[in-house]
Amino acid sequence: MKKLFAPLLLVSAAAALFAQTASAQELTGTLKKIKDTGVIALGVRESSIPFSYSDNNGKTIGYSQEIALKIVDAVKKELNAPNLKVTETPITSQNRIALMQNGTIDLECGSTTHTFERAKQVGFSHNIFLYSIKMIAKTGSGITDLNSLKDKTIATTAGTTADRILSGKKGEIGFNLIQTKEHSDGFLTVKQGRAVAFVMDEPLLYGQRAALPPGEAKNFEIVGPNLQFENYACMMRKDDPAFTKVVNTVIADMQKSGEMTRLYDKWFTQPVPPKNQNMNYPMTPEMRAMFRDPITKAYD
Repeated sequence: MKKLFAPLLLVSAAAALFAQTASAQELTGTLKKIKDTGVIALGVRESSIPFSYSDNNGKTIGYSQEIALKIVDAVKKELNAPNLKVTETPITSQNRIALMQNGTIDLECGSTTHTFERAKQVGFSHNIFLYSIKMIAKTGSGITDLNSLKDKTIATTAGTTADRILSGKKGEIGFNLIQTKEHSDGFLTVKQGRAVAFVMDEPLLYGQRAALPPGEAKNFEIVGPNLQFENYACMMRKDDPAFTKVVNTVIADMQKSGEMTRLYDKWFTQPVPPKNQNMNYPMTPEMRAMFRDPITKAYD
């Protein structure tokens, strides 16, 4: 029996080693990159309140950031790498796709719209948020729709879907367009009177208003019809099924279990940092339907 026991141990050890080696060899794409480097690189926004933004202590917080960190936990489990290092790279609307394509970031859950055009360059997860594009203006300004912007100056964030829409309407309606680097810069043009309206994704407009000092929010209103209906999703590298499966499994589980509904309530119907103001942005019926049946879909 003793003579048989030693060979059996050797066989078992060899089998375990073979399994580990085979598992490592099967990894591809982003999962392999993360395993090989010991690092998962997140792209984060600095002022996309309340999705992904910096608090007063320089920490990235928000609705989308919490989803990203849940995905990080799943990746650690998938790779059996509990000590995986997490890095954060600040991104903008203009450079986020390039930073994904060149390998600087592995995952971005912020406020990136899933469009057909972008899907030619990068991959997207299940939808995490549905919204419309509107405007924020000073209360009582008389701004109601795009036609009321004739001969006036408006602002939007460069490289966004709103930027594309407005660039196409600029000559037709006859308004001046300021294109800013960050959402906070765009809203600043309205606060300073350099623009009559800031056109952007509706939840981001609520976020900018919520960041105002107490008492100032009433001076600004979100106005206009829905210029376009769209969605946010987490961004990844294109054609990476293994990593996409990990990401989508997390999102679907969060949505179906009710965890993402609770996350929504936390960030959109309760006071949020840094000013502890409530966005008062209740969940739409379309969002509730999406949580019941998670989908990956572009809307434009």
